[in-house]
Amino acid sequence: MRDAVIVEAVRTPVGKGKPNGALAHVHPVELLAHTLRTLVGRSGVDPELIDDVIGGTVDQVGEQAMNTTRYAALSAGLPESVPATTVDRQCGSSQQAVHFAAQGVISGAYDIAVACGVESMSRVPMWSNVPEGKDPFGPGIAARYPEGLVPQGISAELIAAKWSIGREQMDAFAVSSHRKAAAARDAGLFDAEVAPLEGVTRDECVRPDTSTEVLAGLRPAYHDPMFAERFPQIEWNVTAGNASPVNDGASAVLVMAGETAAKLGLRPLARLHSFAVTGSDPLLMLTGVVPATEKVLRRAGLSLGDIDLFEVNEAFSSVVLAWQQETGADLDRVNVHGGAIALGHPLGASGTRLTTTLVHAMRERGARYALQTMCEAGGLANAMILERV
Repeated sequence: MRDAVIVEAVRTPVGKGKPNGALAHVHPVELLAHTLRTLVGRSGVDPELIDDVIGGTVDQVGEQAMNTTRYAALSAGLPESVPATTVDRQCGSSQQAVHFAAQGVISGAYDIAVACGVESMSRVPMWSNVPEGKDPFGPGIAARYPEGLVPQGISAELIAAKWSIGREQMDAFAVSSHRKAAAARDAGLFDAEVAPLEGVTRDECVRPDTSTEVLAGLRPAYHDPMFAERFPQIEWNVTAGNASPVNDGASAVLVMAGETAAKLGLRPLARLHSFAVTGSDPLLMLTGVVPATEKVLRRAGLSLGDIDLFEVNEAFSSVVLAWQQETGADLDRVNVHGGAIALGHPLGASGTRLTTTLVHAMRERGARYALQTMCEAGGLANAMILERV
């Protein structure tokens, strides 16, 4: 069976997803186009050889509608003959794109594919794809879950309550994320992965000077009297400080068969070893990272102790801390260059952003195996294992 390897991985700096954000003036198609152009340029691969471009975007409406990935590929200067498609597995959309690209290569359907993602939350706000007064779930869901589903912030609070994760613990985790990200940035460890754009060279949300004392002063972000009555166990400890911000950004990885890389004289960053995707309780919603981790390790024939580095998307501190409690993973090996709380979470771009950061961290630290997993709205999670080659 053929293998699939990553030979290049790049991302934009991540900007604040607000009107005054550093990348708010950049159209999402151009955000992704910049990343694709840089990816191809750095790799030296003839773009005529690319079999497909698979991109992730969550809010596919407005400036992110009409198959954003196709127009980004064209704007990047890729040949018109190179196809592209846009997928949606919520926050894991571009990680799913990596799975699809690698699976296409392994099956022989592709020799070379790009997996990528973009989200401009300043220009296309979250939930803008659901018009006011419209129900995206339908009557069958209402019948199956008669008490109603909940927003992700409430799910994060329910997770904190179920796993007894307190405010101090969540704030301390958030501070650690910022400090790791700042240390990696200041050491130049992001230089190989970041593609500066229009003078923007750094991730905008990293706050190295934050502290648990500062974060302790923030108000609960999701307190709601209705949900407080429905879920009296919630202590309302999730804040803007221990959750990911809203962001703008794009990222991309170049995937190809190992034999193709050898033929082209390219040195792989990592081999795509194993994949898993799973569903979980859509009320808790964000706990799928636990069974997804178990599933991908089982498929790989590996144990948790075999994994040198982990990337677990920091949608909320409570998600990663609950995952750690359930798996027993060493937090010193998790998000070693900082996570989404510090670096940002531009939804559709986050999957390949994590992969980009992870493959460069693997090379920097000499890691053999690494595991990436992401929680996703609706009770979903992706997981994959990478191997250094």
